[in-house]
Amino acid sequence: MNDNWIPLSDPDMSRAEIDAVTAVLGSPRLSAGPRVEAFEDEFADYVGRRYGIAVASGTLGLMLGLRALGLGPGDEVIAPAYGWHQVAHAIAIAGATPVFAEIDYWSGCLAPDKVAQKIGPKTRAILAGNSNGHPAAWNELRQLATAHGLKLVEDSTEAIGSRYQGRLVGGFGDFALFDFSQPSALCCGEGGMIVTDDPELASELRYHRSRALDERFSISIAGRVPTQAGISELTAALGLAQLERIDEILARRKKVESHYLGHIQSFEGIKPPYLAPEIDEVHWMLFLVHLGTRFTQSARNQIVDDLATESIEAAAFCNPLHQQYHYTTLGYRRGDLKVTEKIADRALALPFHAHLDEDQVAFIVQTAKDSSVNVGAGAAIY
Repeated sequence: MNDNWIPLSDPDMSRAEIDAVTAVLGSPRLSAGPRVEAFEDEFADYVGRRYGIAVASGTLGLMLGLRALGLGPGDEVIAPAYGWHQVAHAIAIAGATPVFAEIDYWSGCLAPDKVAQKIGPKTRAILAGNSNGHPAAWNELRQLATAHGLKLVEDSTEAIGSRYQGRLVGGFGDFALFDFSQPSALCCGEGGMIVTDDPELASELRYHRSRALDERFSISIAGRVPTQAGISELTAALGLAQLERIDEILARRKKVESHYLGHIQSFEGIKPPYLAPEIDEVHWMLFLVHLGTRFTQSARNQIVDDLATESIEAAAFCNPLHQQYHYTTLGYRRGDLKVTEKIADRALALPFHAHLDEDQVAFIVQTAKDSSVNVGAGAAIY
């Protein structure tokens, strides 16, 4: 990798994070200590929930959440096939069956009317994500879940800091999940957090996550088979330092977003970033360019390759779950989710992080624009 390489993501670290981790390395406790508990409490407080349960990843968090709710083989969970962090894999890991529903064309989030069409006698829960930072239609999804007696799970792995009708994301599901691996704005390398307001669910989640030293001989707690799915004191220390700076981190990313919005106007025929009327604020995980219908999946992939030639890391935003081999064994095929496929085939993720300056953003946009002409697609019409 050369010195001019522009990465897709680049964590926003400062001296505060280095000092926090160094302090842990000089302490006698690297596992399950006070920093983990502090991170749980402070993160829950940040998103406005009562309880936080730190976990090794968003995927493991969802698996533990489904277990704590009593879901498993024979149960169905409705979920989108579209997204970056494939938290929905946990549905299959837990033994339940994912039922994929269509997304909204503009927001990329689960469409409530399409969810309603998928509800059946085995449906136990709805898993909805805040796609690339854009909050889902939580009011409609909650009404749907309540009407059918379903659990509502919120995947906020892509959306820390976004607001829906005055509330931060993470506050809408029976429990919500965050993942702190790249390219999350709050980045710990790995790890995640479950947040909830339900004390019984929080207790169950902790029992399923791991067993504390003072619980080794408890007969009641030993009735559950825990998963070693906690985080270390090092991860928690990094998370606490990042959380302390989260407003600064998000503001720096907003400045980069403004550079993109200024330069992207010259890129004709693309679908601009969308903000639904009921959304207060979006903090994008990556800057997405949605190419028009004259572009094909292979044309999008060629643009990714052309950008790499110019030392710019870009990526296809999503390989829809229903097209991945494991889920084809459940009977899913290309063509089942036409809107998901149309968006996923043409979604181009461009570098997005606080270390980009305006000249770099201008170069990224111009290079992508030039490549889009070179692939022969012409003007892209949505």
